[in-house]
Amino acid sequence: MARKHSKHGSYDPPQSDDVPAAVPACWLCGRPTGKTIVWHHPVPKSRGGRDVVPMHPICQQTVTATFTNSELERYGTDVDQLLANPAVRKFVDWVAKKDPDFSAASTKKQR
Repeated sequence: MARKHSKHGSYDPPQSDDVPAAVPACWLCGRPTGKTIVWHHPVPKSRGGRDVVPMHPICQQTVTATFTNSELERYGTDVDQLLANPAVRKFVDWVAKKDPDFSAASTKKQR
């Protein structure tokens, strides 16, 4: 059962100063992120990756559908190597004209 009063003091909701928070750019496409931000591990956690980068959900789906964990481990955090792939470059050029909250069905893994 939840407590009515915290033993560590009262809860103070964050104050709004009417200053918009900085919108991070997507790691893959460089567009500003929308309402939904996916924090993606460029090097998969299963391969020892700890760093996370902000991405659009559709960009993250494309990366995971295009590359294996071994490939992502080799590329590390070098986005230029990912963009050298023709399928990823075609996707980024296509999605550049879309709204930041755009979403569509992603392709299946190409293995």
